[in-house]
Amino acid sequence: MAEITGTALGEEAGRRLARTRQDVQPGLTESELDRVEQTFGFTFADDHRAFLHIALPVGDRKWPDWRAGDPADLRAKLDLPVDGVLFDVEHNRYWHPGWGSRPPTAAAAVESAREHLATVPVMVPVYGHRFLPAGRGTSGHPVLSIHQTDVIIYGTDLLDYLHQEFGTDPTTTSTNPQVTVPFWRDLTG
Repeated sequence: MAEITGTALGEEAGRRLARTRQDVQPGLTESELDRVEQTFGFTFADDHRAFLHIALPVGDRKWPDWRAGDPADLRAKLDLPVDGVLFDVEHNRYWHPGWGSRPPTAAAAVESAREHLATVPVMVPVYGHRFLPAGRGTSGHPVLSIHQTDVIIYGTDLLDYLHQEFGTDPTTTSTNPQVTVPFWRDLTG
């Protein structure tokens, strides 16, 4: 199979997930996708948007229900990556080298880290603590598993991720994924 990119990657991922035993509803309409983006202040990457347009996985609370989910729950899922980093700043003395000197108290460090994190790219939940970066006009990003400051590549792209997590058809996507999203790439070690 030739390499699939952009919208086609997301559409194929949606079709593959729909063939699994996952509970999948018809995908989100363009107006529903626009509403989600406007409500939560981000834009889906092209492949993530196309995936959700083909199939909306539901049923398992790990899937964000962008159609009928509780807005507070969806906001918490969106905030999870930053909240996890802030937890490590406060409790595990994590400090990113690009932030300069660490403030002397935990409270000051958390406040300073919060300001820095307000400028990093938004990570959008795919399933549980698996995320893709936001950003219209982008696609093919590795799916990242983010738990506090423990960040690993969990799939070379959305298709590979679905194969790894749910056993969908194997893919021939990139075997050398590059995390290009600022800040989060620094945590992949």
